[in-house]
Amino acid sequence: MNPAPTIPPIWTERWQRLSAAFLRGFHRYATWLVGISWKRFALLSIALLIIANIVPSLPPFSWRVTETIEDSTPRPPQVKPPPAPPAPPEVKPPSTEGRREPVIKIERPASGAGKPDGLDISIDERGIRITPRPNGAASAASAPEAAADVQRRAERDAHDAVVTAEDATRNPGRRIQRTRQVRWGDFLTDLALLWVLASAIIKATYKGRMQAEVKAAQATETAEAESLRRQVVEARMAAMQAQVEPHFLFNTLASIDHLIETDPQRASQMQKNLIALLRASMPTMREANDGGVRDLARELQVIRPYLEILKVRMEERLSTQIEVPDGLLSAEFPPMMLQTLVENAIQHGLEPKPEGGQLTVRAEIVHGKLQVSVADSGLGFGRAATGGTGVGLANIRERLQLLYGPKAALTVAENPGGGTIVTITVPYRSLGADAA
Repeated sequence: MNPAPTIPPIWTERWQRLSAAFLRGFHRYATWLVGISWKRFALLSIALLIIANIVPSLPPFSWRVTETIEDSTPRPPQVKPPPAPPAPPEVKPPSTEGRREPVIKIERPASGAGKPDGLDISIDERGIRITPRPNGAASAASAPEAAADVQRRAERDAHDAVVTAEDATRNPGRRIQRTRQVRWGDFLTDLALLWVLASAIIKATYKGRMQAEVKAAQATETAEAESLRRQVVEARMAAMQAQVEPHFLFNTLASIDHLIETDPQRASQMQKNLIALLRASMPTMREANDGGVRDLARELQVIRPYLEILKVRMEERLSTQIEVPDGLLSAEFPPMMLQTLVENAIQHGLEPKPEGGQLTVRAEIVHGKLQVSVADSGLGFGRAATGGTGVGLANIRERLQLLYGPKAALTVAENPGGGTIVTITVPYRSLGADAA
């Protein structure tokens, strides 16, 4: 079998370049069409059709051609002149001699100058005809003139026949020049009309495609921006945890070391609480970095040992209360947020206050949404010398916006009994019901 012919690479490359150039030109033309208004498009279309009707009558689309052709019409054969007709006989007035009297006699009208000489009656298959007889003198006078006219016509016809025959003999074919107009631009009108219709279709359809592409690009850009913001927020949370946790761990370990010598039983209890805290907080930190959510019960598993450790350190200066119904323990709640609020309340509200205070964690359903609040009876928001920079609350707001959009909120208000109350509101969703 003969191998199939292959296309040279140079032709393939040229075809690809030509296709790419055509596509670029098409997209530029379509973009320009979308950019102009329909009114301007209609004016340009009318101008194009007018030009397409005028151009075919102008050079180089139209020109005149002069050509010479031979007349191939057959000539009539040579005709001999007809013989001259004989001279008409002299007309003599009729004689009445020897004429028989007719049976039916019609009297002749009185004769005179210009009046007929009599009547002639003839009978044939068409019937009886009676015609006036011309005057004898007038007939005699007009006969020579009639004969002369007949003679002249015969001579003229004979002469024309002789000339025609000689011309046909000497000039068998004639050369005729004629001028005609050649036009090859008549297709421009149809081409212009087709171009206008195709442009209208492109203008109507390409705009929707461009809008879809713009929306897709905006959606992609928004998604990338949200992903970048999420990464920034998670990085801030991780950095904050990296700064807070070592400080808390070092203080806790120092307290355990001190209590081992003074109160071994409290030191053992503090150590157990620290182990429970680390066991509960490590998965929570990983889930926070992954952007996931977990139930409220697991968040409380981190908060309870943390508060027990602080109770050992602050002794009677700290009292805590957790008011979370059992039905809300399975509610969905973002990780690390509740722990951040508790740390801020103790560090910036209760620890700087000499007599300490009370910390209350409460969860409830309000208007179909889950509200989790942390209230303290400390110095108040921003009044302590150890007031923070607000980075923790800003990170919580950004995370809520990324996770729930406008459906979630973070509010900071003064506690009626003194101190601060911070509330996180998220859509209520039970993870236990979803799993079931």
